[in-house]
Amino acid sequence: MRSPALLTDQYELTMLQSALQSGTAHRRCVFELFARSLPPGRRYGVVAGTGRFLDALEQLHFTDEQVSWLRSNDIVDEATGQWLSTYRFGGQVHGYPEGESYFAGSPVLIVEAPFAEAVLLETLALSIFNHDGAVASAASRMTCAAGGRPCIEMGSRRTHEQAGVASARAAYLAGFASTSNLQAGETYGVPTAGTSAHAFTLLHDSEREAFDAQVASFGKHTTLLVDTYDVEGAVRTAVEVAGAGLGAVRIDSGDLLHLARKVRAQLDVLGAHHTRIVVTGDLDERAIAALAAAPVDGYGVGTSLVTGSGHPTCGFVYKMVARAASDDPDAPLVGVAKNSPDKSTVAGRKWARRRLDSSGRADAEVIGVCEPPVASSGQGQGAGTDRRLLAHLVRAGERLWRESLSDSRERHLRSRDELPLAAHQLLAGDPVLPTIYETGGSPAR
Repeated sequence: MRSPALLTDQYELTMLQSALQSGTAHRRCVFELFARSLPPGRRYGVVAGTGRFLDALEQLHFTDEQVSWLRSNDIVDEATGQWLSTYRFGGQVHGYPEGESYFAGSPVLIVEAPFAEAVLLETLALSIFNHDGAVASAASRMTCAAGGRPCIEMGSRRTHEQAGVASARAAYLAGFASTSNLQAGETYGVPTAGTSAHAFTLLHDSEREAFDAQVASFGKHTTLLVDTYDVEGAVRTAVEVAGAGLGAVRIDSGDLLHLARKVRAQLDVLGAHHTRIVVTGDLDERAIAALAAAPVDGYGVGTSLVTGSGHPTCGFVYKMVARAASDDPDAPLVGVAKNSPDKSTVAGRKWARRRLDSSGRADAEVIGVCEPPVASSGQGQGAGTDRRLLAHLVRAGERLWRESLSDSRERHLRSRDELPLAAHQLLAGDPVLPTIYETGGSPAR
């Protein structure tokens, strides 16, 4: 993997150079990545990108060529270039594990390190978490709407080539069954799937010849695309070619609800009772929900998924919330905050727990300021508990957290099932959990 050191904004290096000159670069600081609010109308968000961020952090260093380029373009001075040439992150990182739900103010990532080390992570962390979280949040809504029917990620051609790989990973984490992107299969082990496009049918002199060729190559369990010409005629030809054991047919256009019902009836008449129906074509979570009563067995989703279904970013920010009171290595941390209108922050290092009621249903996002929140906020018989959310990801620069994508995927299902039932609604609404700040066990805001 090529070093991601230059996947950043120049102002990070401007701050670094100035801090090195002023003597404050080594002052211990705490930065937090969080969203001030969820995207409008969203009831919950999904954390994705933690693994990709840690992969990048392990590779983060400035090569001789990169430092030379920075120096030759007068972006940094000689002293800063020398510092960058030996840069390795040596701090602490805590964060929400992938697949976890998040809400307004949730400290999704907490970085504690000297200012010079921590500030260089801002752009990299934001670009990964904002993109992957947006895709995962959309994917979660789609898989929820699908009600157990499999969803296939098919959005690579609608985004940047590397974003397509990250999108496939995030979608699988949030419940998608497979992806069309082969790089995601090789890199992350995401199951892959794919049939054929209309071009394959148009290549042949007839639809029958196209179906014959595909079945001869992949067997009768393949999926045949049936809307190039006439759907009814194509379905009849598909069953004649593959027999009643045809795996599936795909419909990519038209009134999908009407066509799915018509095709299901036709397949049953032809004896192809187990042939599945897959629909594609500019689907989103609302279109999937509208097909809930249709005899559809799977959905292929592209553009809407990789663009966050109307919200292509989570709105995460990366802000300093605490710093050492002085340059003394043992100096205590003091909280710092912005007071800017509409962009204020809450001072102090945070801790996070999910408050659960007596039935195990999530009730609130509890953010402890400076000190961990109390273990349980309930009182009396049947009281609920608080579930710890933050994991220790990096200690003294060494990665601690490694997890399979399958484990993250299972976490997401548990986290989503824990939320109030309103989380499953697709209509725009307020977040299903309030965020409560506590200082020493008492609400701070």
